[in-house]
Amino acid sequence: MISPGHRRSLSARKAPLRLAVPGFAHPLVAPAEWGGLQRTGLPLGWVVMGSSSLREPGGPCGGPGFRQDPYWLSAAVPLRTSGVRVLGHLDAGFGSRPFGELLSDAQRFLNWYRVDGFALGRCPSDAAGLAETRRVAGALRTLLDGAYVVFVHGAHPCSGYAALADQLVTYAGPWSGYRWSQVAEWTAEHPPERFCHLVHGVPRSHLDEALRIARWQGAGTIYFTDRTDHDEADPWESLPGYWDEIVSRIGPGVSE
Repeated sequence: MISPGHRRSLSARKAPLRLAVPGFAHPLVAPAEWGGLQRTGLPLGWVVMGSSSLREPGGPCGGPGFRQDPYWLSAAVPLRTSGVRVLGHLDAGFGSRPFGELLSDAQRFLNWYRVDGFALGRCPSDAAGLAETRRVAGALRTLLDGAYVVFVHGAHPCSGYAALADQLVTYAGPWSGYRWSQVAEWTAEHPPERFCHLVHGVPRSHLDEALRIARWQGAGTIYFTDRTDHDEADPWESLPGYWDEIVSRIGPGVSE
């Protein structure tokens, strides 16, 4: 492991950032959040649907449900029409979810919402989980040709996972941990667009510092929010209070 101050290449540190949205609350509860994503010109890389959280500790989290939901459909269609990737949330349960259940969830996402790919939440990170995760990723790409696949590890996995997904979420957690986080040596072999950081509890006064850490660690996609997980709250369920400020800072052509 190396520190955040590891000297990345100049081109990597100047690469423009993109935004990812790990999934708001249901559109019926958070209509303003989903509607806000439909603004033109947002530097959005992908948006996850079907998940109220990517961090719940017990049981399957999120998913497509058991029938088509018109609220999810009304949120997904405008995003896809504007060119934003919409990903269906699949909970891997750190490798505990049966293969058939994951594929069944994926098929429902495709049938009902025509998603562009999948975010595999609670994805395994160790070498023991590689074979089954490879099997799942291959099956998802068989279901959907050109599927965009994101593995949500939350921490740096072993390097073998980089060959299986389009993007890895290598940090998902609080600002208190992120500001002292370290980056795995092997990530330097890959471009920034392969990595994403999701950080909650970031104070507005530390936004510049958080952006510097992301760039220095070689993450090309981020989601920062001032919402926290205090009292078991879901920090991802609503927009950050400084959403417009983030958008303006990392908009097209903005770099350090």
